Amino acid sequence: MTAKIYDVIIVGGGPGGYTAALYCARAGLSTVVLEKFSPGGQMATTDTVDNYPGFEKGIEGFDLGARMQASAERYGVTTEFAEVTSVEVNGTVKTVHTPDGDFQGQALILALGAAPREMGLPEERNLWGRGIAYCATCDGMLYKGKDVVVVGGGNTAVEDAMFLAKICRQVTLLCRGAQLSAQKIYLEALPKYPNLTVRYNAGVQKILAEKKVTGVLVHDKKTGTDETLSCSGVFVAIGRVPTTDMFKDLLTLDKSGYIIADETTRTNVPGVFAVGDIRTKPLRQIITAAADGALASKFAEEYLATVK
Repeated sequence: MTAKIYDVIIVGGGPGGYTAALYCARAGLSTVVLEKFSPGGQMATTDTVDNYPGFEKGIEGFDLGARMQASAERYGVTTEFAEVTSVEVNGTVKTVHTPDGDFQGQALILALGAAPREMGLPEERNLWGRGIAYCATCDGMLYKGKDVVVVGGGNTAVEDAMFLAKICRQVTLLCRGAQLSAQKIYLEALPKYPNLTVRYNAGVQKILAEKKVTGVLVHDKKTGTDETLSCSGVFVAIGRVPTTDMFKDLLTLDKSGYIIADETTRTNVPGVFAVGDIRTKPLRQIITAAADGALASKFAEEYLATVK
């Protein structure tokens, strides 16, 4: 057990985590960030970030993550690369367990994010950033003027398909069911995009690629036939999986597994805050995660004033 008790422990080194760390440190709070892999979280896997203000030519996700880390560490934030295995959240001192040792702090900010739900194809992960994408608004411009496929049938899939139809030559939306599950407002807008085709009862059997994606093998569940569809990109929009398994018996989660926390980022446990993609919210983007981090620092500071 480490002897030091931090004011704030932040689990997750993405944009929400490092923004919270920056603001906490500037407020004079001793702060440590625990990150499993590398600064930036899921953002670090994005080749080019074009929708974060201040970078008129875009910026590599890994580079942006490293800059966020450096900004926070400039004010004394400590980064520890360790995988969190469990936490103890009750009481005025929270304990975070890792294989490399335990960390203690009076406030805990959770910024573990949510991972996109994958199709489960063996070649999928190897093609991340090389034709496989999970965020149309993040990566769509990389496919301007090209043919792309969107996989899914809900609100996000239809919204992504319409967004991409504005910049891509041809968009094919593959829906596994006999109809889309998206809300009426999205369905009514579909006819506005003549370069957007919806194919029903269609699933991706295989991703075709050389060094990058060149197409997909589409299986028609109704006819039982397979067809090759050429494309430069495949956008997967079949849901997200929040990193909340270890908190299901500790914090209140919604039916999808996200931590219930309002705009104050407070959870149901005093001194525990949730920021970024891990919490319930209408929009999950880099900038909204960063905004959460700033808010969490304010309310963590207020909380610490009551327990010190």
